[in-house]
Amino acid sequence: MAKSELVLALEQLEREKGIKKDDILKMIEGAVVSSLRKHVGKTTVIEASIDPDTAEFRANVVKKVAEAVADPELEISLAEARRYKKDAAIGEDVRLPAPVTDFARIAAQTAKQVLAQKIREVERDTLYDEFKPKEGEVVTGSVHRFLERNIVVDIGKTEAILPVREQIRRERYNVGGNVRAVILRVDKAQRGPQVVISRAAPLFLRRLFELEVPEIGEKIVEILEVARDPGFRAKVLVRSNDPKVDPVGSCVGLRGSRIRSIMNELAGERIDLILFDEDIPKFLANSLAPAKVASVRVLDAENKRAEALVSQEQLSLAIGKDGQNVRLACRLTGWEIEVRCEAPAQAGAASGDDRGSVSVEALSVLEGVGAKTAEILARAGFADPARLAEADPEALTSLEGIGEKTAAKIIASAKKYMSGQAPQEQR
Repeated sequence: MAKSELVLALEQLEREKGIKKDDILKMIEGAVVSSLRKHVGKTTVIEASIDPDTAEFRANVVKKVAEAVADPELEISLAEARRYKKDAAIGEDVRLPAPVTDFARIAAQTAKQVLAQKIREVERDTLYDEFKPKEGEVVTGSVHRFLERNIVVDIGKTEAILPVREQIRRERYNVGGNVRAVILRVDKAQRGPQVVISRAAPLFLRRLFELEVPEIGEKIVEILEVARDPGFRAKVLVRSNDPKVDPVGSCVGLRGSRIRSIMNELAGERIDLILFDEDIPKFLANSLAPAKVASVRVLDAENKRAEALVSQEQLSLAIGKDGQNVRLACRLTGWEIEVRCEAPAQAGAASGDDRGSVSVEALSVLEGVGAKTAEILARAGFADPARLAEADPEALTSLEGIGEKTAAKIIASAKKYMSGQAPQEQR
């Protein structure tokens, strides 16, 4: 028996969209029954079926044979019943052919509407079932359009939303540009699954490390925690499950190739790799990198409070710009860390104000260092050109108003000044 065009079309739909033909036929049956019920009665019992091969439709109205008909929609007289079934008896159900031909057009229209709706529902459920297990995976898409400050990203079979809170603040996005992000969550919505992606979540940085560092995928190196200020700085807590493997070195890669690739993906975000240590004071000291911590004292182990002592030169680096470094260290470790400056070994004869004045005056001789910059440097512990000449550029950029170029210029000027002073000291 040859298959009808409808059945062939449904089979193609099943192959392309994964919607089962039998489910669609049941939907059509339900739609036709609904249409018939409008004409033969709301309470009427209707049986309908579609041949899965020929798409031939059959429908019957089921009524019970009664001596006296009280409800015409549900009951039929014996005489009327015997017109359809010669041996009909009282109390028996009789099936009467439904007027399908009369309502074929209405039924077909109703079926079309219901079918379109059900196909959309099935497609939405199929997409949800496909993307829900992908939560936590990295995807690449292209910027499709802007929805106020949120970004709609085309990720293939559906669109994802990159909310403003999940964007890296320093980045700018253009329509058609590629976006790489992690699937944060997948929710059911009226128009289909709502896929929320993120570039700012700690999970995204974790996934990038897993992609770049094979040792993490092999479980040799483990990422325990990630704390981020997206686009600016991040701290990643790592440990090795193999004593022969250096976890920090594995993440950095040959000549910094691995970590540089990750930083470039994150708009130059600086990443501190923190080595986990069972010894709490050592662990907390590590978390304040790149600052060098003199000592850590646990104040309250139960409430996780500790005090870190650093030298005057390391104080600004330990705290970070706007407290960023110590804030990230606290989030990474789960401890409340209070950073304090070590007491000076020998108090000077001059008062604090006098020492500050001397420091500002000594720094003002450097090229490119104005009074305001000299004051900022002096307050941070860089009291003379000698200390500046040995300073780390990162320590200076953590200070207010000093960028990377300015920091490099100040250090170069200090080194030049000190090299000019050396011969005089020898004489």
